[in-house]
Amino acid sequence: MPAPKKTWFTILGVVATGLTTLGIVLAATDPNPSGIAKDPLALNGYPPKTAKLAISIETGSAITIHALVDVNFTTNKIEATLVVPLVLAGIPVDVRFVGDQIYASTPNFASTIGKPWIALQGNLPPLFNYSLELVKPDISLISGFPSEAVTRNGYNVTHDFRRDNVAVTQLGALSSNLSKVGSLNWSITTGKQGEVTSSTLTVSTRHSFTTLSATVLSYNQPTRIVAPPKDQVKVESSAYLRGLLGSGMFSVLIPANLSNLGSTSLS
Repeated sequence: MPAPKKTWFTILGVVATGLTTLGIVLAATDPNPSGIAKDPLALNGYPPKTAKLAISIETGSAITIHALVDVNFTTNKIEATLVVPLVLAGIPVDVRFVGDQIYASTPNFASTIGKPWIALQGNLPPLFNYSLELVKPDISLISGFPSEAVTRNGYNVTHDFRRDNVAVTQLGALSSNLSKVGSLNWSITTGKQGEVTSSTLTVSTRHSFTTLSATVLSYNQPTRIVAPPKDQVKVESSAYLRGLLGSGMFSVLIPANLSNLGSTSLS
């Protein structure tokens, strides 16, 4: 029996949230390339052409998203395989960012919406800029956090930053009146050459929290990401995506001034 439409709205909302969060995690560092030693993720001072990431999003609600994400920085494409927990089983979702479209597919889309894929308008920023930021974050340029702790484990170094009284908002909120005051915990782990190996951002208020985590599984492995055939795609408007993000189904918190993450202007 086909799943009810409400279930597929839930899946698409989770997909939209996950993809938007991926941009948040990738944008959390600054570039400064160097280093010459060998290690499995070594970049030798050059920005990666591709990356495979394990992404997770945990919120105060019952939904936790896990995803494997392939990023091609040279062709400006992303593909993600998500597992969306619904009721007693996880629903696999294939998502692709190709050109100015977001494509999503689940095993039951064909019987539910008439096509195996749905397409939404969604312009992707230049991914090459993010590849530069993965080579070596300049930790010394991160300011605005009164608390910092450094932990060393072999050649891995983790920098933990914390700040209270930060303006936070719900992802997709259209009104600044929805901003609240919360706390921000941000960790960055680097490898032997200083390359980013993982990053975690936790945004919390008195009654809710969101933890966004990304772990680099590999750099520079071959990846090929293509759009599905046009005759297998049902196209929706960009307003459809905005409606999902702003529907309130997912209480995903982010800093209100996301572009200033790491600077002195977080409140």
